[in-house]
Amino acid sequence: MENKLYRSRTERMLFGVCGGLGKYLGIDPTIIRIIFVLLVFCGGIGVLAYIVMSFLVPLETSQKSTPRGVVEENVEDIRETATKLGNEIRDTFTGKEKTTEEIAKVQARRRSALGIVIIVIGVICLLGALNIFSWFNWWGSIGALVLIAIGVSLIVGLRNK
Repeated sequence: MENKLYRSRTERMLFGVCGGLGKYLGIDPTIIRIIFVLLVFCGGIGVLAYIVMSFLVPLETSQKSTPRGVVEENVEDIRETATKLGNEIRDTFTGKEKTTEEIAKVQARRRSALGIVIIVIGVICLLGALNIFSWFNWWGSIGALVLIAIGVSLIVGLRNK
């Protein structure tokens, strides 16, 4: 059987690039995601590579045979995904939930978003303390690790509920 590179429809966080790469390479997509995040700190090449692959790599069940058809299908998929994500973000912060189940989901998303923000701030502080960002040494490594731990505990606490 031929092993082809596709964007995953099932193993996806945004556009399925990391899920497809993970399946193609036979490794966990989380490892690919971590690599992309680390490449962001190498001049932003991770973001650029992810965006380019989002447009050029076909979807997993794509029937398009021409490059133009693949790009058109990908643009439509990206538009749908961005719209869905935007609606979820809007609903999370506007509080348009009605049932107790929807309220619980929104609270979980808010807590998760807060955890991610705290982790990102902690990582930036840690990188500043390690002189990777020489312009940013705000709190030192201990404070950065505390922020990261708080963010992780918020997210892990959500998964245990």
